[in-house]
Amino acid sequence: MLLAESYPRPLDVQRLVILDYLLVHSGDIDGGPPSIHPPSPLRAGEVSIRRGLLEKGLHLFATRGLIRQVIDTSGMSYVADDLAVTFLDALTSDQCKNLRIRAHWATELAGKLTDQQAMRLLEKTIGRWKSEFVLEGETEA
Repeated sequence: MLLAESYPRPLDVQRLVILDYLLVHSGDIDGGPPSIHPPSPLRAGEVSIRRGLLEKGLHLFATRGLIRQVIDTSGMSYVADDLAVTFLDALTSDQCKNLRIRAHWATELAGKLTDQQAMRLLEKTIGRWKSEFVLEGETEA
């Protein structure tokens, strides 16, 4: 969904990780749509775990002709292929509709940011919710 929304701009894995976080936890950003999942203090680890899952998903989607890999002077990135939109249009559940709305929102929000700005947005967001879960009288490790 993120690659289809960013088409024709290719995205590297790091940018996809950031956009994936924003898609799932959109309510963490001021003015963002409600998050798909409720807040959890375990989200810091989620980013690194989801990176591996995202890479496996990219490989799967590439082997199915939904996306393609782009290798150029800036490195390796991915772009939606022609079948991606057709595939996404076939997904009609409310969950998929909500994810598409958030994918559009996330790519609009972070699509024009530099890599450094996008990373700062993610770090700021993770830092904000992390402090909300520190119990009174405890200190952060």
